[in-house]
Amino acid sequence: MTDNIHDSWQDIVSCSLKALPQEYRNFLDSGDNYIPEKSDFLNAFKTLPKDKLRYILFGQDPYPRAKSASGYAFIDGAVKHIFSASGFDKNVNKATSLRNFIKMVLVSDGKLSCKDSSQKAIASIDKSDMIDSIDELRCNFEHSGVLLLNSSLIFTSKKESKKHIKIWRAFVERFLEQVQPLSPKLIFFGNYAKEIKKLPSASGFESIELEHPYNHTFVCNKKAQELFGAMKLLHLPKSKV
Repeated sequence: MTDNIHDSWQDIVSCSLKALPQEYRNFLDSGDNYIPEKSDFLNAFKTLPKDKLRYILFGQDPYPRAKSASGYAFIDGAVKHIFSASGFDKNVNKATSLRNFIKMVLVSDGKLSCKDSSQKAIASIDKSDMIDSIDELRCNFEHSGVLLLNSSLIFTSKKESKKHIKIWRAFVERFLEQVQPLSPKLIFFGNYAKEIKKLPSASGFESIELEHPYNHTFVCNKKAQELFGAMKLLHLPKSKV
């Protein structure tokens, strides 16, 4: 299962997976009836080297659609372009949490107002210095050292989400034990992610707790704006400006 991840994560992720029950590991190894696919659910460890780690962002679980579940928390694989002539691309508008997150970043950049985050207002923004693809957003997260990890790395059904999140706690517990020397900050999106804070191995980390971006209040959350605004997540790399 770890064949496709970055060499620097091999030992840590392999050790963390062994904390899962054997029966569950057999289920994961089968590659059947869950998303993302077996080759993708560890993608968060594929593109961010361990020595670049500064934050671990814990979402809830993968998007419940095969095209959207990318193996990265919050990166919707069904989204190609972020913007369109009328505002956000239609696939961004379908992904409520992603849509609210990008609105929050635009507010933090001073390009959008909390009082008017409409499609018309978004369409009027000068985007000449901004990224437009979901993969560029992922790259900008990772440039800031953010590991995009969910509380559960797979999804089978909405009914079983709580079960998977509970099982993956053992993975998270052992993973945090091993990355403590790196001192990353933990970012929790929503109540399920906040439960991670109760794990013994989470006690030594600085953490930032936020409501899940599915909530519209996230758009104007000052703590979120301060944290993610500093990362310049929607800005083109200087070499491309």
